[in-house]
Amino acid sequence: MQFGHFDDEAREYVITTPHTPYPWINYLGAQDFFGLVSHTGGGYSFYRDAKLRRLTRYRYNNVPVDDGGRYFSINDGGEVWSPGYRPYKTELDSFETRHGMGYTRIAGSRNGLTASVLLFVPVDVNAEVHRVEVTNTSDAPKSFSLFSFLEFNLWNAEDDQTNYQRNLSIGEVEVVDGAIYHKTEYRERRDHYAVYGVNAPIAGFDTDRDTYLGFGNGFDEAAVPHAGKAGNSIASGWYPIASHQLEVELAPGESKAFTFVLGYLENPREDKWEAPGVIRKDGARELLARFATDEQTLAEFATLNAYWDGLLGSYTVESGHEKLDRMVNIWNQYQCMVTYNMSRSASFFETGMGRGMGFRDSSQDLLGFVHLVPERARERIIDIASTQFEDGSAYHQYQPLTKRGNHTLGSGFNDDPLWLILGVAAYVKETGDFAILDELVPFDNDESKAASLMEHLKRSFDFTINNRGPHGLPLIGRADWNDCLNLNCFSTEPGESFQTTGNRTGGVAESIFIAGMFAAIGPEYAALARRRGDDAEAQRADEAVAAMRDAVLEHGWDGEWFLRAYDYFGTKVGSHENEDGQIWIEPQGFCIMGGIGVEDGRALKALDATRERLNTPHGIVLLNPAYREYHVELGEVTSYPPGYKENAGIFCHNNPWVIIAETVVGRAEHAWEYWKQIAPAYREEQSEVHRLEPYVYAQMIAGKDAVRHGEAKNSWLTGTASWNFVTVSQYLLGVRPDYDGLVVDPCIGAEVSEYTVRRVVRGATYVIHVTNSGGKGASLTVDGMAIEGSLVPYAEPGSVVEVRATV
Repeated sequence: MQFGHFDDEAREYVITTPHTPYPWINYLGAQDFFGLVSHTGGGYSFYRDAKLRRLTRYRYNNVPVDDGGRYFSINDGGEVWSPGYRPYKTELDSFETRHGMGYTRIAGSRNGLTASVLLFVPVDVNAEVHRVEVTNTSDAPKSFSLFSFLEFNLWNAEDDQTNYQRNLSIGEVEVVDGAIYHKTEYRERRDHYAVYGVNAPIAGFDTDRDTYLGFGNGFDEAAVPHAGKAGNSIASGWYPIASHQLEVELAPGESKAFTFVLGYLENPREDKWEAPGVIRKDGARELLARFATDEQTLAEFATLNAYWDGLLGSYTVESGHEKLDRMVNIWNQYQCMVTYNMSRSASFFETGMGRGMGFRDSSQDLLGFVHLVPERARERIIDIASTQFEDGSAYHQYQPLTKRGNHTLGSGFNDDPLWLILGVAAYVKETGDFAILDELVPFDNDESKAASLMEHLKRSFDFTINNRGPHGLPLIGRADWNDCLNLNCFSTEPGESFQTTGNRTGGVAESIFIAGMFAAIGPEYAALARRRGDDAEAQRADEAVAAMRDAVLEHGWDGEWFLRAYDYFGTKVGSHENEDGQIWIEPQGFCIMGGIGVEDGRALKALDATRERLNTPHGIVLLNPAYREYHVELGEVTSYPPGYKENAGIFCHNNPWVIIAETVVGRAEHAWEYWKQIAPAYREEQSEVHRLEPYVYAQMIAGKDAVRHGEAKNSWLTGTASWNFVTVSQYLLGVRPDYDGLVVDPCIGAEVSEYTVRRVVRGATYVIHVTNSGGKGASLTVDGMAIEGSLVPYAEPGSVVEVRATV
C-alpha cells in the first residue's frame, strides 16, 4: 500500500493523504537555522543547537501524535479548517504535501477555497519562511479570516519541559507593527531573540496560549480561530505563542500570497536595548524587509532550488531503473546532507536534548557528504579531531553550539579513533588537500596541546595498537560501533546507563569488529604516511595491520564465520558454542572489507553463513538467534525483545558492510539483492508495513523474530545514509575517488545492464558509461584509449573525461 508517490522531475515526494502510518517529515535548512516539518505541519525549529537554541515547542510521544507545530487556520463563514488537515481534522476536498529539497509545500482545499503553505529556510538566512497562498476557486466572492500559529519554546528545550516553577513565570513578548518578538530571558543573560512577522496588515494578534486556545482546550478546539477574532493578548509569564489574524477577500479566481517569517536574531551584549525594556530590533527589521514582497520571497526560494541543483550535480547516474536513479541522484544524497547537519541530534525519534554530534557518527557521515560540500567537510574534520585526547581516544560526542566534548557521556568507545582516519582519508581522496594533515589541531580543545592533524591520526592508529587484550585483539572499552554490546558494564540497576556505567577493570573484553576496522582502515593511514614521504611509518602501519589480520584468523574465526568478541571472562561472543547470538553481522562485513579471509576462502564461508542465518526479505538481521533473556555480561543488546534494535533487528547501517564485502569477493547479484531489500524506494509499496518515510532510510527495521517484522523505526538521522550512498555509488556502480585517480570498478547485478555515471571531482568531470553483465573486473577505455587496471588518473580542472567500462 502506498500513501503517495515520487515526483522525480521535481525532486519531491508527494503525500496524497494526511493519514500516513506515522508523521512523515522533512528537514528545512542547510547552514545554521533548521526546521523539522511533518506532512501535516508539525515539528519544530531551532538555531544550530536543538537543545540550547530551540525556537518552537514540540511534545514528543504526544497523544495524538504530532500535535503542535506551524498551523494556518481558516475561518470561512464559521467553518474552521487547515490546509494541513491537523489540528481540526476537518475533511478536505483535496490534500497534498510535497516534501522537496529543503522545503515542504502543504496544500488543502474546501468549499471553493484552496490554501497552500510553502515552508523553507532560505540559503544563508537564520529564518524559516512560511508563504501562504490562498485561491478562490468558486464562482462567488470569498471573505474569510486567516490565523497563523506557533508556540515558542523557552530556548533550552530540556529546561522548557521540566522547570515549570520557573518557566511559568518568565515568558515575555513584544508586539510592534504586527511583528511578534519573543524575548523570554532577554532581560538577563540572553542576547538573542526570535521574531514572527508577516508582510501584510493584520486585524489582530495573540501571544498568550490560554487566550488563543481557551483554557482546557486542545489545538483542535482553539478558541480564537473558532471565534474568528483575535484576542490581542500579551503573554506575561505562562505560555508565549505567536498568532496573527488576517482578513482576506478574494474575487472568483483570485489568489493572494502572504509571507510569514520566523527569525532568530542576536544583538551585541553591550547594545541590546533600544530603550529600557525594549529590545533592539534593527536585525529583525532588516530580516522582515527582505521578505516584504512576494517577489522577494519567491526569489529566495529560487536561490534555494539553485543551491540544491549545485549540490546534487557532483554524482548522478542514468540507468533506466527509476528507483535506483532516484535513490542515488536525489534522496540518498539529500539524507546525507541532513545527517551532516543534524548528526543524531534532532528528529522525531531523537529529541535534540540528549545527544550532540557523535565522534564516530560525524566521521562516518563525512563519507556521504564530502563530495557535496568538501569545504564544510574540512571544517567538520577539525571540529571532530579537536575533541580527541592525547592518547588517541576521544569524547564520544560534542555539542554543536560550543563544539566542545560532552563530559556527561565521556569517552571509552574504542572504535571512535579509527573512524577519524577513515573520514580524513575520504576527504583527502576527494579533494587532494594533503595540506590539511599539517593543520594544527588541539587535543581536548586546548590550544596549548595542539598538534598536526597527521599526529592526531597517528594517535588514533596507535590507540588500537596500545589497547589490545590477551588474543592481540582490540579491547572494546565501553562499547564499539554497537553501543549496546557492553562487555564491561554488568548493570543490574534499573535506569542505569549501559554506556556510562563505570567499566570493570581487567583489560580482557576484545572486539573482533574493531580488529576488522583496523584491517580495513589501517591501510589508509599507511597510504597517507607514504604519500607524505614517511615510508618508515607506512611500513610500521602495514606490519601492524598484517599482525592484526593474523590475530583475527587465529583467534577470531569460529569455523564458519568470524566471531564477534571475547567477553570480560574471555568467553567467545558470536560463536556456535553460544546458545543465542551465535553469529553477528558486523565482523562478517568489516573483516572482509579489511581483506581478512579473502584469499583462503573464509570470506565466502562467512558470507554464505550470513545469507543462511541472517538474511530476510526486509534486510539482514544483526545477530541470530535472538537473545531470549538478559545477559548481564553482554549488556543492553540483550535487554531488547527479540527482533528489535540490536537484539536481532535489521540495522540498515551495517547491511552495507555486507554488501561491500560481497563486492570484494565479486558476488554482484547478492550485493544488488541486499541493497534493494533496504533501499527506501524499493520498500515504498509496503509502506503500511514499513510505516516510516519511503524516501529516506531508517536506522532499524524489525527483524524476523519480532512481532512486526518489516516495521521501521528511527528514520533520517542514521549512518545508514552515508554508508548506503558509499555502497551504491562507490561499490555497486563502482565509481570512487582514490588518492591518485578515480577508481572505476563496478559490481552490480546483471539487471542493471548499462548505465552512465557523471562524476565531478577535483574540478574535472568524468562521464563513465558502463556495460554490465553482472560480474566484476571491468576493462576500461579513457577518451578512447584502453588502460590497464581500474584507476583513471585525475585530469586537469575543467576537463571532461570520457570513460567506458565493460564488465
